[in-house]
Amino acid sequence: MSKKALIISTILVLMYNLHYGQQGINNNWLMGYSSWGGSPFGQTRMNFFNGAPTISYDSLEMDFNHTHANISDAIGNMMFYTNGYYLADATNDTMQNGSGLSPGAYANAFSDGFGIPQGALIIPKPNSSNLYYLFHNSADGYSQPIPNSISYNFYVTTIDMNVNGGLGTVLSKNVSLLTDSMNPGKIAATKHANGRDWWVMIHRVNTNKFYKFLVTPNVILGPYSQNIGVIRGDGAGQAWFSPDGKKYAYYYVNDGLDIFDFDRCTATLSNAVHVNMPFENGYNVGMAISPGSNALYVSNTQHVYQFDLTAANIAASQLTVATYDSFVSVFPGFPNGFATLFGLSALAPDGKIYITTGNSTIHMHTIDNPDVIGLGCNVNQHSVQLQSVYFNTLPNHPNYFLGCDTTCTTCLVGVPSLTPEGVMLRASPNPNNGNFTLQFNVQSTAGELEIYDVMGKMVMRNYVAPWSQYKRVDITQLKKGIYFCKLKWKHTEQSLKVIKE
Repeated sequence: MSKKALIISTILVLMYNLHYGQQGINNNWLMGYSSWGGSPFGQTRMNFFNGAPTISYDSLEMDFNHTHANISDAIGNMMFYTNGYYLADATNDTMQNGSGLSPGAYANAFSDGFGIPQGALIIPKPNSSNLYYLFHNSADGYSQPIPNSISYNFYVTTIDMNVNGGLGTVLSKNVSLLTDSMNPGKIAATKHANGRDWWVMIHRVNTNKFYKFLVTPNVILGPYSQNIGVIRGDGAGQAWFSPDGKKYAYYYVNDGLDIFDFDRCTATLSNAVHVNMPFENGYNVGMAISPGSNALYVSNTQHVYQFDLTAANIAASQLTVATYDSFVSVFPGFPNGFATLFGLSALAPDGKIYITTGNSTIHMHTIDNPDVIGLGCNVNQHSVQLQSVYFNTLPNHPNYFLGCDTTCTTCLVGVPSLTPEGVMLRASPNPNNGNFTLQFNVQSTAGELEIYDVMGKMVMRNYVAPWSQYKRVDITQLKKGIYFCKLKWKHTEQSLKVIKE
């Protein structure tokens, strides 16, 4: 890139930041393996920056198993990513000093990507524009080719993106924050109530102890610990904070589901709810929480179960919202295909929950309306077709947009929370054929979309999920002409004109 082009690009990024903050930070998902084998092998890129994911094929050096973490810049350009074994930069080459993560027998056996769900997580260092922390662990107790074992070290690796021509370098690597017997993976994080710092949490294996770390601008504090809930063994599964940071949930099929209230000020877990879940002949299971933080979904191989997090009795609210429909993912070279079961889950920037379908398939499921309690949540089976086979891979993205909780006395003065001011609304493409995407600043509350014709008659009304960045709109059934889109949140509204040609 020429110096002039670099200056222009930098100015554009700065201008975009003024309007959209860190809008694109979680927009890229990667998955796939064995690109040397040609299609249907290789890597699939999912980019949510235009609303509905743009799905494309790529041939990368890095293979992905379960472990995947990445981070992008404010306009959605991938900065770096990992499969647990090493870090790659924006050129898809090994980042400077980025090899040799989580060294040991497990890394030696799984150089093609760690089979540990949520085995890595990336967060920006508070108050820094160029430093990032990668939290990661391994299965140090590995003795046979299974992804479940014991982690004896919880590591942090620090990345500086201001060097090496903007491609970054690893400043420090594999710094152990804790030596103990921990459950591999399931690394989860949420913002402190001050809107600046981060809480990072992991679990001590064969106990009911959770370890917590507080990431501040100057130091990583901890570990702090708390014993609560049932005793849990080692295993796969997932752990997530709710998007609003007020709930924490932990699921593995052998030990069931645990749901806690979480205090963002003190990191105190409370009001433990335990639900025994049936074993459905599979260990690639997952869990995710809706954008409105009101519904939790367990993807348990043969079924998807919903829990109402607002119910007086959460365990009793369990509802089966999907049963595997026997669909088989078939693609060239594999005429018999593979079953599209329910695996790992993650909330995406478009407000939907995506569910993996098993190893070596080319499909994903979606939950299209995850805030809706009941069957209206719409589990849309095998609705997403990928460009390559993949290995139950989903990125581990926390809610980067969570701001201050002003009910907490430690909320920092001058640290912005998500407010309605400065909401920017745009439509793309515009003019369009009736299919377009609305893009707007992330909002912490649910919104509503209203569309009016030129006579002022409302022709459409639709729900907008909290923490979403996009809303896909389909007005192909309407006549050609001019329409007015109005997005309304609790304290603000924005409007724009769209033209259907």
